[in-house]
Amino acid sequence: MTTLNLSLKQVHQLAYDALASNGCNHDNATAIADTITAAERDLCHSHGLFRLPGYIASLKSGKVNGNSVPSVEKLAPAVLRTDGDDGYAPLALQAARDPLVECARENGIAAMSMIKVHHFAALWVEIESLTEKGLAAMAFTAYTPSVAPAGGIKPFFGTNPMAFGWPRPNGNPMVWDQATATQARGEVMIAARDGHELPPGVGIDKDGNPSTDPNAVLEGCLLPFGGYKGASIALMIELLVGPLIGERCSFEAAAADTKDGGPPRGGELIIAIDPSRFGSTEDPFGHADRLFNELLTIDGTRLPGDRRVKNRAISATGGISIPQSLKDKIDQLMQ
Repeated sequence: MTTLNLSLKQVHQLAYDALASNGCNHDNATAIADTITAAERDLCHSHGLFRLPGYIASLKSGKVNGNSVPSVEKLAPAVLRTDGDDGYAPLALQAARDPLVECARENGIAAMSMIKVHHFAALWVEIESLTEKGLAAMAFTAYTPSVAPAGGIKPFFGTNPMAFGWPRPNGNPMVWDQATATQARGEVMIAARDGHELPPGVGIDKDGNPSTDPNAVLEGCLLPFGGYKGASIALMIELLVGPLIGERCSFEAAAADTKDGGPPRGGELIIAIDPSRFGSTEDPFGHADRLFNELLTIDGTRLPGDRRVKNRAISATGGISIPQSLKDKIDQLMQ
């Protein structure tokens, strides 16, 4: 495969130009380009430029509002709602961040629902921005059916990712972000593109047979991690980002989607927590660091997110590598 090296500045400019030339205004294009660049910076290619054709397909089809103006309202003392105006999630998240931080500091905890958005990125981006403000946080979202329920062989749940972050005043925050599926669907798509096999147990083909062929799994479905345990968490997330906040569950998002290749409309729930407001008689961050340090005394361990931080040092100096075919495809989308 022929590859191309790009600096992070070039990644951002490429993403911005492609979005701006296909119906995104400056604010939306900048917010999405920021998110794409963050994914490439952390070498999470499945959520970087790889997603750009999907973003653009949704703009061209008219499914997504590239000129969206998100709005935030308070529903209760510690409950906020952000209406994304049928746009992409990054700009809505920017609009919601400061009100959510203020609400969490005032009440000790705050929840923010996000509706009428199209979410196509990794969750750690929004979680990390909250840990930088000294807050612990968690986030949940759903997608279209791509994961079988435990005991089933047909897709029902989205990959339904969840993320959690803990601030560390004297170091990098501890942030993890994971699907409730055995693997993110984007990673399976990249494996199919690059001709790689999947590890055993990731998914099944359309007839329900275990398969390591990514193309067969994409035609069939992924499996939940841990069987019934992962499926139960996926069900919980469906409830948190569907019925709880008045948005679509995965099966409803699929039924309403235009099938243009971009993300369906859905919701997200973010919970932000101020650790200083929960009654600990000692510094909660110092206490947490004792936990982390004890964990790291065990050979072979690392904190979640450490690899992502190391990847940033690599990409900051050496840039990132993408398939030339992806760059050519993006160029064509700007013509």
